[in-house]
Amino acid sequence: MNLSDFDFDLPEHLIATRPARPRSSARLLVADGDTTRDLHVRDLPDLLRAGDRLILNDTKVIPARLTGQRWRDSAQGRVAAKIEVTLLEPGPDGTWSALAKPMRKLKPGESVGFPGGLSADVVALEGGLRLRFNLAGDDFNAALNAAGAMPLPPYIAARRPADERDREDYQTVWARNKGAVAAPTASLHFDDALLATLLARGISFTHVTLHVGAGTFLPVTVEDVTTHKMHAEWGEISDQAAQEIAATKAAGGRIIPVGTTALRLIETAARETGQITPWQGETDIFIYPGFRFNVTDALMTNFHLPKSTLMMLVSALMGVDRIRALYAHAVAGGYRFFSYGDASLLIPQSAAND
Repeated sequence: MNLSDFDFDLPEHLIATRPARPRSSARLLVADGDTTRDLHVRDLPDLLRAGDRLILNDTKVIPARLTGQRWRDSAQGRVAAKIEVTLLEPGPDGTWSALAKPMRKLKPGESVGFPGGLSADVVALEGGLRLRFNLAGDDFNAALNAAGAMPLPPYIAARRPADERDREDYQTVWARNKGAVAAPTASLHFDDALLATLLARGISFTHVTLHVGAGTFLPVTVEDVTTHKMHAEWGEISDQAAQEIAATKAAGGRIIPVGTTALRLIETAARETGQITPWQGETDIFIYPGFRFNVTDALMTNFHLPKSTLMMLVSALMGVDRIRALYAHAVAGGYRFFSYGDASLLIPQSAAND
Protein backbone atom coordinates (compact mmCIF):
# COMPACT_ATOMS: atom_id res chain seq x y z
CA MET A 1 0.00 0.00 0.00
CA ASN A 2 1.77 3.11 -1.25
CA LEU A 3 1.52 6.72 -0.14
CA SER A 4 0.75 7.74 -3.72
CA ASP A 5 -2.52 5.76 -3.47
CA PHE A 6 -3.86 8.55 -1.25
CA ASP A 7 -2.74 11.53 -3.30
CA PHE A 8 -4.94 13.90 -5.30
CA ASP A 9 -4.68 17.33 -6.90
CA LEU A 10 -6.18 20.10 -4.78
CA PRO A 11 -6.38 23.69 -6.09
CA GLU A 12 -5.18 26.10 -3.40
CA HIS A 13 -8.27 28.28 -3.68
CA LEU A 14 -10.33 25.43 -2.20
CA ILE A 15 -8.45 25.60 1.14
CA ALA A 16 -10.82 27.44 3.49
CA THR A 17 -9.40 30.18 5.72
CA ARG A 18 -12.73 31.08 7.35
CA PRO A 19 -15.68 28.83 8.24
CA ALA A 20 -19.20 29.08 6.87
CA ARG A 21 -21.58 31.23 8.87
CA PRO A 22 -23.94 30.13 10.27
CA ARG A 23 -22.09 26.93 11.05
CA SER A 24 -24.76 24.60 9.68
CA SER A 25 -24.82 26.40 6.31
CA ALA A 26 -21.64 24.54 5.28
CA ARG A 27 -22.05 22.15 2.38
CA LEU A 28 -22.39 18.42 3.05
CA LEU A 29 -21.37 15.78 0.53
CA VAL A 30 -23.44 12.69 1.35
CA ALA A 31 -22.09 9.30 0.28
CA ASP A 32 -24.84 6.83 1.16
CA GLY A 33 -23.73 3.47 -0.19
CA ASP A 34 -23.39 4.02 -3.94
CA THR A 35 -25.46 7.22 -3.90
CA THR A 36 -23.83 10.66 -3.85
CA ARG A 37 -25.75 13.83 -2.99
CA ASP A 38 -24.83 17.50 -2.58
CA LEU A 39 -26.59 18.93 0.46
CA HIS A 40 -25.86 21.12 3.51
CA VAL A 41 -25.09 20.34 7.14
CA ARG A 42 -28.49 21.75 8.11
CA ASP A 43 -30.02 18.80 6.21
CA LEU A 44 -28.49 16.31 8.64
CA PRO A 45 -31.73 15.68 10.60
CA ASP A 46 -33.35 14.41 7.39
CA LEU A 47 -30.44 12.06 6.69
CA LEU A 48 -30.27 10.30 10.05
CA ARG A 49 -32.77 7.94 11.66
CA ALA A 50 -34.43 7.96 15.03
CA GLY A 51 -32.29 5.71 17.20
CA ASP A 52 -28.98 6.77 15.63
CA ARG A 53 -26.30 8.11 17.97
CA LEU A 54 -23.72 10.79 17.19
CA ILE A 55 -20.39 10.54 19.03
CA LEU A 56 -19.09 14.01 19.91
CA ASN A 57 -15.55 14.87 21.00
CA ASP A 58 -15.87 17.42 23.84
CA THR A 59 -12.20 18.42 23.99
CA LYS A 60 -11.57 22.17 24.28
CA VAL A 61 -8.85 23.92 22.30
CA ILE A 62 -6.54 26.08 24.39
CA PRO A 63 -5.07 29.36 23.01
CA ALA A 64 -1.75 27.57 22.75
CA ARG A 65 0.17 29.95 20.48
CA LEU A 66 2.22 32.55 22.37
CA THR A 67 4.42 35.37 21.11
CA GLY A 68 7.05 36.57 23.55
CA GLN A 69 10.65 37.57 23.85
CA ARG A 70 13.94 36.20 25.06
CA TRP A 71 17.10 38.11 25.85
CA ARG A 72 20.33 37.49 23.99
CA ASP A 73 23.82 38.93 24.20
CA SER A 74 25.14 40.91 21.25
CA ALA A 75 27.86 43.41 20.44
CA GLN A 76 25.40 46.11 21.52
CA GLY A 77 24.73 44.41 24.86
CA ARG A 78 21.63 42.48 25.89
CA VAL A 79 18.81 42.82 23.38
CA ALA A 80 15.32 41.37 23.16
CA ALA A 81 14.55 38.83 20.43
CA LYS A 82 11.07 37.73 19.37
CA ILE A 83 10.11 34.10 19.90
CA GLU A 84 6.94 32.18 19.01
CA VAL A 85 5.90 29.25 21.21
CA THR A 86 3.19 26.67 20.61
CA LEU A 87 2.23 24.59 23.64
CA LEU A 88 1.67 20.89 22.96
CA GLU A 89 0.69 19.13 26.18
CA PRO A 90 1.24 19.37 29.95
CA GLY A 91 3.41 16.83 31.72
CA PRO A 92 2.75 15.19 35.10
CA ASP A 93 5.49 17.33 36.65
CA GLY A 94 3.76 20.58 35.73
CA THR A 95 5.97 21.39 32.75
CA TRP A 96 4.73 21.78 29.17
CA SER A 97 6.12 20.27 26.01
CA ALA A 98 6.25 22.91 23.29
CA LEU A 99 7.54 24.00 19.92
CA ALA A 100 9.40 27.28 19.43
CA LYS A 101 10.59 29.45 16.56
CA PRO A 102 13.50 29.95 16.64
CA MET A 103 14.45 27.11 18.98
CA ARG A 104 18.09 26.39 18.12
CA LYS A 105 19.41 29.27 20.25
CA LEU A 106 17.42 28.45 23.37
CA LYS A 107 19.35 27.17 26.37
CA PRO A 108 18.26 25.32 29.54
CA GLY A 109 17.65 27.78 32.36
CA GLU A 110 16.78 30.60 30.00
CA SER A 111 13.60 32.57 30.65
CA VAL A 112 11.07 33.61 28.02
CA GLY A 113 8.63 36.44 28.71
CA PHE A 114 5.07 36.81 27.42
CA PRO A 115 2.44 39.57 27.78
CA GLY A 116 0.51 40.00 31.00
CA GLY A 117 3.26 38.86 33.35
CA LEU A 118 3.39 35.29 32.05
CA SER A 119 6.86 33.80 31.72
CA ALA A 120 8.47 30.39 31.34
CA ASP A 121 11.85 28.85 32.06
CA VAL A 122 13.42 26.42 29.61
CA VAL A 123 13.68 23.17 31.58
CA ALA A 124 15.00 20.88 28.85
CA LEU A 125 15.73 20.74 25.13
CA GLU A 126 16.81 17.14 24.61
CA GLY A 127 13.88 15.03 23.54
CA GLY A 128 11.88 18.17 22.84
CA LEU A 129 11.41 21.59 24.42
CA ARG A 130 9.94 21.63 27.92
CA LEU A 131 8.86 24.81 29.69
CA ARG A 132 7.93 25.58 33.30
CA PHE A 133 5.63 28.58 33.70
CA ASN A 134 5.62 31.04 36.57
CA LEU A 135 1.88 30.57 37.08
CA ALA A 136 -0.29 27.51 37.67
CA GLY A 137 -3.95 26.52 37.94
CA ASP A 138 -6.57 29.20 37.37
CA ASP A 139 -3.91 31.93 37.30
CA PHE A 140 -2.14 30.18 34.42
CA ASN A 141 -5.40 29.57 32.54
CA ALA A 142 -6.38 33.23 32.86
CA ALA A 143 -2.95 34.44 31.72
CA LEU A 144 -2.87 32.00 28.81
CA ASN A 145 -6.35 33.03 27.73
CA ALA A 146 -5.26 36.68 27.72
CA ALA A 147 -1.87 36.23 26.04
CA GLY A 148 -2.42 33.26 23.73
CA ALA A 149 -3.90 32.89 20.27
CA MET A 150 -5.76 29.95 18.80
CA PRO A 151 -3.32 27.48 17.21
CA LEU A 152 -4.66 27.47 13.67
CA PRO A 153 -3.49 24.64 11.40
CA PRO A 154 -0.38 25.37 9.32
CA TYR A 155 -2.31 25.60 6.07
CA ILE A 156 -4.43 28.43 7.53
CA ALA A 157 -1.70 30.11 9.58
CA ALA A 158 0.43 30.39 6.42
CA ARG A 159 -2.32 32.50 4.85
CA ARG A 160 -3.38 34.72 7.75
CA PRO A 161 -2.75 35.17 11.49
CA ALA A 162 -5.23 34.02 14.11
CA ASP A 163 -7.60 36.71 15.38
CA GLU A 164 -10.46 37.16 17.84
CA ARG A 165 -12.97 35.52 15.48
CA ASP A 166 -10.99 32.28 15.72
CA ARG A 167 -11.59 32.07 19.47
CA GLU A 168 -15.21 31.28 18.66
CA ASP A 169 -14.87 29.77 15.19
CA TYR A 170 -12.17 27.23 16.14
CA GLN A 171 -14.12 25.83 19.11
CA THR A 172 -17.09 23.47 19.18
CA VAL A 173 -20.28 24.61 20.90
CA TRP A 174 -20.01 21.68 23.34
CA ALA A 175 -16.27 22.03 24.18
CA ARG A 176 -15.65 21.53 27.90
CA ASN A 177 -12.46 19.58 28.65
CA LYS A 178 -9.36 21.72 28.05
CA GLY A 179 -6.35 20.11 26.46
CA ALA A 180 -6.45 20.17 22.65
CA VAL A 181 -4.16 22.20 20.40
CA ALA A 182 -6.28 21.43 17.34
CA ALA A 183 -10.04 21.32 16.98
CA PRO A 184 -12.15 18.25 16.10
CA THR A 185 -13.12 20.14 12.98
CA ALA A 186 -16.16 18.20 11.74
CA SER A 187 -17.81 19.26 14.98
CA LEU A 188 -17.41 22.94 14.11
CA HIS A 189 -20.42 22.67 11.78
CA PHE A 190 -22.91 22.19 14.63
CA ASP A 191 -24.83 24.97 16.36
CA ASP A 192 -27.43 24.87 19.12
CA ALA A 193 -30.36 24.99 16.70
CA LEU A 194 -29.11 21.98 14.74
CA LEU A 195 -28.49 20.01 17.92
CA ALA A 196 -32.03 20.76 19.13
CA THR A 197 -33.54 19.61 15.84
CA LEU A 198 -31.53 16.39 15.86
CA LEU A 199 -32.60 15.65 19.42
CA ALA A 200 -36.26 16.28 18.52
CA ARG A 201 -35.93 13.74 15.67
CA GLY A 202 -34.79 11.00 18.06
CA ILE A 203 -31.04 11.19 17.40
CA SER A 204 -28.96 10.83 20.56
CA PHE A 205 -25.54 12.21 21.52
CA THR A 206 -22.66 10.72 23.47
CA HIS A 207 -19.67 12.79 24.55
CA VAL A 208 -16.16 11.37 24.60
CA THR A 209 -12.82 13.17 24.98
CA LEU A 210 -9.74 12.99 22.77
CA HIS A 211 -7.25 15.83 23.17
CA VAL A 212 -6.15 16.50 19.60
CA GLY A 213 -2.41 17.14 19.39
CA ALA A 214 -0.20 18.99 16.92
CA GLY A 215 0.91 15.60 15.62
CA THR A 216 -2.34 15.43 13.70
CA PHE A 217 -0.68 17.73 11.14
CA LEU A 218 2.51 15.71 10.75
CA PRO A 219 3.02 14.46 7.19
CA VAL A 220 3.45 10.82 6.29
CA THR A 221 7.05 10.45 5.10
CA VAL A 222 7.25 6.73 4.29
CA GLU A 223 6.20 5.30 0.93
CA ASP A 224 4.93 2.06 2.50
CA VAL A 225 2.14 3.53 4.61
CA THR A 226 1.84 0.45 6.80
CA THR A 227 5.20 1.37 8.38
CA HIS A 228 4.03 4.84 9.44
CA LYS A 229 4.12 5.55 13.20
CA MET A 230 1.18 7.53 14.54
CA HIS A 231 1.45 10.20 17.21
CA ALA A 232 -0.22 9.42 20.54
CA GLU A 233 -3.13 11.42 21.94
CA TRP A 234 -4.87 11.16 25.31
CA GLY A 235 -8.50 10.17 25.40
CA GLU A 236 -11.28 8.90 27.64
CA ILE A 237 -14.57 7.06 27.23
CA SER A 238 -16.59 7.08 30.45
CA ASP A 239 -18.70 4.20 31.79
CA GLN A 240 -21.84 6.09 30.82
CA ALA A 241 -20.57 6.77 27.29
CA ALA A 242 -19.68 3.11 26.75
CA GLN A 243 -23.09 2.00 28.03
CA GLU A 244 -24.92 4.45 25.74
CA ILE A 245 -23.00 3.26 22.68
CA ALA A 246 -23.50 -0.42 23.52
CA ALA A 247 -27.23 0.12 24.10
CA THR A 248 -27.63 1.85 20.74
CA LYS A 249 -25.80 -0.97 18.96
CA ALA A 250 -27.97 -3.58 20.70
CA ALA A 251 -31.14 -1.71 19.67
CA GLY A 252 -30.08 -1.58 16.02
CA GLY A 253 -29.20 2.11 15.93
CA ARG A 254 -26.18 3.38 14.04
CA ILE A 255 -23.07 4.77 15.73
CA ILE A 256 -21.84 7.82 13.84
CA PRO A 257 -18.72 9.58 15.11
CA VAL A 258 -18.53 13.27 14.27
CA GLY A 259 -14.91 13.54 13.20
CA THR A 260 -12.00 11.17 12.89
CA THR A 261 -10.88 11.86 16.48
CA ALA A 262 -14.09 10.43 17.94
CA LEU A 263 -13.87 7.49 15.54
CA ARG A 264 -10.26 6.69 16.46
CA LEU A 265 -11.14 6.78 20.16
CA ILE A 266 -14.13 4.43 20.06
CA GLU A 267 -12.30 2.00 17.79
CA THR A 268 -9.35 2.06 20.20
CA ALA A 269 -11.65 1.12 23.07
CA ALA A 270 -13.07 -1.81 21.08
CA ARG A 271 -9.83 -3.00 19.53
CA GLU A 272 -9.08 -5.87 21.92
CA THR A 273 -12.53 -7.39 22.46
CA GLY A 274 -14.53 -6.08 19.51
CA GLN A 275 -16.98 -4.51 21.97
CA ILE A 276 -17.07 -0.94 23.26
CA THR A 277 -15.81 -0.60 26.84
CA PRO A 278 -14.84 2.28 29.14
CA TRP A 279 -11.32 3.38 28.29
CA GLN A 280 -8.69 5.94 29.28
CA GLY A 281 -5.14 6.46 28.10
CA GLU A 282 -3.08 7.36 25.06
CA THR A 283 -4.01 6.01 21.66
CA ASP A 284 -1.80 5.79 18.60
CA ILE A 285 -4.25 3.72 16.58
CA PHE A 286 -3.56 3.87 12.83
CA ILE A 287 -6.54 3.12 10.60
CA TYR A 288 -5.89 2.34 6.95
CA PRO A 289 -7.55 0.07 4.33
CA GLY A 290 -8.00 -3.42 5.68
CA PHE A 291 -8.96 -2.20 9.17
CA ARG A 292 -11.98 -3.89 10.76
CA PHE A 293 -14.42 -1.39 12.29
CA ASN A 294 -16.02 -2.78 15.44
CA VAL A 295 -18.20 0.17 16.50
CA THR A 296 -18.43 2.74 13.71
CA ASP A 297 -21.34 2.52 11.25
CA ALA A 298 -20.84 5.85 9.47
CA LEU A 299 -18.75 9.00 9.80
CA MET A 300 -19.21 12.73 9.47
CA THR A 301 -15.90 14.38 8.64
CA ASN A 302 -14.30 17.26 6.74
CA PHE A 303 -12.21 16.92 3.59
CA HIS A 304 -8.63 15.96 4.35
CA LEU A 305 -5.11 16.61 3.08
CA PRO A 306 -3.63 14.54 0.26
CA LYS A 307 -1.35 11.72 1.48
CA SER A 308 -2.57 12.13 5.08
CA THR A 309 -3.43 9.44 7.62
CA LEU A 310 -6.98 10.81 7.61
CA MET A 311 -7.27 10.09 3.88
CA MET A 312 -6.24 6.54 4.74
CA LEU A 313 -8.88 6.37 7.49
CA VAL A 314 -11.78 7.42 5.26
CA SER A 315 -10.49 5.06 2.56
CA ALA A 316 -10.59 2.24 5.11
CA LEU A 317 -14.24 3.02 5.82
CA MET A 318 -15.49 3.57 2.27
CA GLY A 319 -12.90 1.92 0.02
CA VAL A 320 -10.02 3.57 -1.83
CA ASP A 321 -11.82 3.84 -5.17
CA ARG A 322 -15.00 5.26 -3.63
CA ILE A 323 -13.07 7.93 -1.71
CA ARG A 324 -11.05 8.80 -4.80
CA ALA A 325 -14.29 9.36 -6.72
CA LEU A 326 -15.86 11.37 -3.89
CA TYR A 327 -12.85 13.66 -3.60
CA ALA A 328 -12.80 14.20 -7.36
CA HIS A 329 -16.50 15.13 -7.10
CA ALA A 330 -15.75 17.52 -4.22
CA VAL A 331 -12.91 19.25 -6.08
CA ALA A 332 -14.96 19.58 -9.27
CA GLY A 333 -17.91 20.90 -7.25
CA GLY A 334 -15.89 23.54 -5.44
CA TYR A 335 -16.23 22.13 -1.94
CA ARG A 336 -14.05 23.91 0.64
CA PHE A 337 -11.32 21.78 2.20
CA PHE A 338 -9.66 21.17 5.57
CA SER A 339 -10.39 22.53 9.07
CA TYR A 340 -12.67 25.44 8.16
CA GLY A 341 -14.04 23.72 5.07
CA ASP A 342 -17.17 21.78 4.21
CA ALA A 343 -18.18 18.33 5.46
CA SER A 344 -19.03 14.85 4.24
CA LEU A 345 -21.32 12.17 5.60
CA LEU A 346 -19.81 8.78 4.76
CA ILE A 347 -22.16 5.80 5.05
CA PRO A 348 -20.62 2.52 3.86
CA GLN A 349 -22.70 0.12 1.81
CA SER A 350 -23.22 -2.19 4.78
CA ALA A 351 -24.70 0.57 6.97
CA ALA A 352 -26.71 2.04 4.10
CA ASN A 353 -28.48 -1.31 3.68
CA ASP A 354 -29.20 -1.92 7.35
